[in-house]
Amino acid sequence: MNRQTKRMMQRQGQLDADGSPVGTEDAPTRAVPPAPRPAPSRVAGAAAGPVGFVREIRGELRKVAWPTREEVTNYSGVVIVTLVLLVGFIFALNLAFSHAISALFGT
Repeated sequence: MNRQTKRMMQRQGQLDADGSPVGTEDAPTRAVPPAPRPAPSRVAGAAAGPVGFVREIRGELRKVAWPTREEVTNYSGVVIVTLVLLVGFIFALNLAFSHAISALFGT
């Protein structure tokens, strides 16, 4: 048991100040409720049909945090600039290696 757990148990009254357990015979026991059962699973759209499937899709798409036009423009610009820089870097490496190989073999 780590320090954080001991401190939490002391705050809840389960441990004494010296870290020994408090007698549980006097303390009333709390009934722990059973965990909720998961809903019966079914194949998505199989029982609901195509209309239910489309409703589920629309419901999920409403939850999406869509970017603004400005965000899309900025992100697209970053991607294009990054691609141009990487293509230029790979082109320069390819050119350097091809000249090095040509010089090495004397062709």
